[in-house]
Amino acid sequence: MLTPSILISLVLAYLIGSIPTAVWIGKIFYDTDVREYGSGNAGATNTFRVLGKVAGIPVLLIDCLKGFGAVKLVLVFAEEPISTAAFVNYELALGITAVIGHIFPIFAGFRGGKGIATLLGVMLAIHYQGALGALMVFVVVFAVTRFVSLGSMCAALAFPFIIVLVYRSTVPSLIVFSMFIAILVLITHQKNIERLFRREESKANISIRNLIKQAGEDD
Repeated sequence: MLTPSILISLVLAYLIGSIPTAVWIGKIFYDTDVREYGSGNAGATNTFRVLGKVAGIPVLLIDCLKGFGAVKLVLVFAEEPISTAAFVNYELALGITAVIGHIFPIFAGFRGGKGIATLLGVMLAIHYQGALGALMVFVVVFAVTRFVSLGSMCAALAFPFIIVLVYRSTVPSLIVFSMFIAILVLITHQKNIERLFRREESKANISIRNLIKQAGEDD
């Protein structure tokens, strides 16, 4: 049942997801709308591509926190006991709503990103073990190919297998959600898939090693 508290929490989740981190950081600190350059997406990958690591890392972290924070609204609004099926369903609803907000942000003319970092935050909040497994898949694929898009798609496709085969989850809504993630990522990466087949996809000019080194230098 859609109670007033659930409705309020879903609106808040959408608004949290709608925070256009890449757009605001680009405009405030660089006088640049990242959607006008590169891939045209308001996400972390395009921010790295257009503005560099100094802007890209905060965008990545904040977008991830958006998904995580939206899911954790359940702790404020849920009336169901923790770990029940209804509680998990509530978490999933909040997470999906936040991702929709990122893709179609009300604060940025409904022109957002692909939701990968926000999805990661949602996955970490709901099933962090599976999320870390998918993240490892991304790191390996990215380290080998330097294609962020390919790494993202492989991680998303691996997530449902990790949930079902590795962690033996029997929660129907969680299994469906993991499949939803794989489908959503493939849909939002259609242009990337086409460019990969045409061998026109751009490789990222960053590496995991350089990011770790940069983070250490900033501490």
